[in-house]
Amino acid sequence: MKIVEIKTFKVAVPLYKPFKTALRTVTVAESIIVEMICDNGISGWGEAPPTHVITGDSLASIEAAIEHIMKPFLQNKNLLNYEALFQGLQDILVGNSSAKAAIDMAMYDCLAQYCKMPLYQFLGGYRDEVETDFTVSVNGPEEMGEDAVHYIQQGFNVLKVKVGKDDAATDLRRIIEIRKRIGKDIKIRLDANQGWKAKDAIRTIREMEDLDLNIELVEQPVKAHDLEGLKKVTDSVDTLIMADESVFTAKQALEVVKTRSADLINIKLMKAGGIYQATIINQLAEVSGVECMVGSMIETRLGITAAAHFAASKKNITRYDFDAPLMLAKEIVKGGLIYNGRRITFPKEVGLGISQIMVKGDG
Repeated sequence: MKIVEIKTFKVAVPLYKPFKTALRTVTVAESIIVEMICDNGISGWGEAPPTHVITGDSLASIEAAIEHIMKPFLQNKNLLNYEALFQGLQDILVGNSSAKAAIDMAMYDCLAQYCKMPLYQFLGGYRDEVETDFTVSVNGPEEMGEDAVHYIQQGFNVLKVKVGKDDAATDLRRIIEIRKRIGKDIKIRLDANQGWKAKDAIRTIREMEDLDLNIELVEQPVKAHDLEGLKKVTDSVDTLIMADESVFTAKQALEVVKTRSADLINIKLMKAGGIYQATIINQLAEVSGVECMVGSMIETRLGITAAAHFAASKKNITRYDFDAPLMLAKEIVKGGLIYNGRRITFPKEVGLGISQIMVKGDG
C-alpha cells in the first residue's frame, strides 16, 4: 500500500462564542487539513490547527513542514512498513508536532481502513464510547455562572473551567459563583493554562478545599517548564494535579512520572505529534500508575475524531475533553464521531469513518 499523494488545504470555521483561556482568545477555528491517498484507492484524513502560544505552530509552518519535508519523505513509501515511517517522521524534522499529528492521523486512518476496522478497534478497542466534558471560557464570574448552567441544561455533567487569566482571588470568585449555580453533583475541573505561580496555586487550591468546592482536578497550574513548581503544588494539596503543557514528548512524560510532579497527564495529539507518540506517553504513564486524559485544541470534528478513537482504545485513558466541535457555528466534516449530548460513539465505518470535508480553502 504505497502513499502516492498527500494534499493539504486550509479551513476556517467561526465559533458560536469566543473561546477564552489564560493564554489566548479564539473566535475562528483554523486548520490545515491533510488528505493522504494510497495506490489501492484508500484515502486517509488528518488535521492540524495552529496554536501559536502552546505548540508554536502556525498555519504557514504546518503547511510548509508537510509540503516540503514530510510529503517528499513519505512519497511512494509502503505504508504497511509503518513503524519505519513513524520513526522516520521523528528523525527528519524537530518539533512541528501539529504537522506531524495531521500526517500521523491520516496514516492511521489508512491503516485501519486497510485492516477493515474502525480506528479505535485497530488501536486496541478497549471501549466503544466515551463521555466528554464541556469547557467554560474565562470571563466574569456572572457570565461564567450563566454559561455553566447553560451547559448543564444541555446534558453535560462535567465542566472544565478556565482560570488563570487574572489574580487568584478573582478565580476563586469565579468558582464560588459556578458552584453556587450548578450545585454539588456536577464535577468541576479547573484549567489554569500556566496562569498561576506555585505559591498562589497552593493557596488558592487549599482555600477551595476548605470551602468544599469539590474540585476534581486542577490542570497545569504553573508554567510548562516549572516542574519543580508543579511538584510543589502536587505535594502540597489534596486535589489532583494534571500536567498538560509540561508534557509534549515521551521524555517529558518520563520526567513527570519519575519525579511525581503531577498526579495525571493530559495527552493531546497536537502536542505529542500524533497517535504513535501519544501511545508511548500513555504506556509510560500506565506502567507508572498515572492515569491520562486525552484533550484537544480548537479543532473540527476531524481532529477530535482521531483523538477520541485513540482515547477509547486504551484502558489507562479515563478522562476526555472533546467538546471543540460543539463550539463551531458550522459543520464541515461528513462522518466521524457521533455526539448525543456528552456521550460520544463511533461510526461503524472503517478507519476514522470520515467520507468528506465539505469546505475547502486554498492550498
